[in-house]
Amino acid sequence: MQPNARFGLNAIPLRLIPLIALTLILLSGWFSPASSRHGAPIEDFVGDYVGEAMMVTADGETQRRDLSVRIRETEDGFSVKWTTITYKAEGRTKQKTYEIEFLPTDRHWIYSAAMRRNVFGHEVPLDPMKGEPFVWARIMGKTLTVYSLFIDDMGGYELQQYDRTLADGGLQLEFKRFRNGEMMRSVTAFLERQ
Repeated sequence: MQPNARFGLNAIPLRLIPLIALTLILLSGWFSPASSRHGAPIEDFVGDYVGEAMMVTADGETQRRDLSVRIRETEDGFSVKWTTITYKAEGRTKQKTYEIEFLPTDRHWIYSAAMRRNVFGHEVPLDPMKGEPFVWARIMGKTLTVYSLFIDDMGGYELQQYDRTLADGGLQLEFKRFRNGEMMRSVTAFLERQ
């Protein structure tokens, strides 16, 4: 075989290499699954999960919390319902439950909260300027994150962030609460798929 008849990069004229590289990059993005470019599909998160976490309060006291979350597909998007049961001193318990429906936006993998209906019957987010939380969600990789932003009467803010990451047998939960940029609380727990 003559040297000029070899195959490979040596057989391609140098002026065509950038065009071939660009074509390969565009084709790889075109044919790769969406989940590899952005986030896992919501179907991967759908299910019921339970777990518990131990939390240390500001005064050093330890509190147990039972946690549960239910993620469902809806006609237009998905819903997340979560419950926290806090065990307090003297056997008292405190339970909080939230449920929010999320709708797709024009930006892939970012979802707006549909928390009330407007005068036209459409689901819309609450208004943070009225003391209501502004809530949105995103899916990045294997993590579904729900954010809640509150604006207080003095113009300060509180941001809560719930990261729920797909893991073997369930979800890894990471919760953080920030007030005016300072982290006030964090909780980590594994939630087992039921």
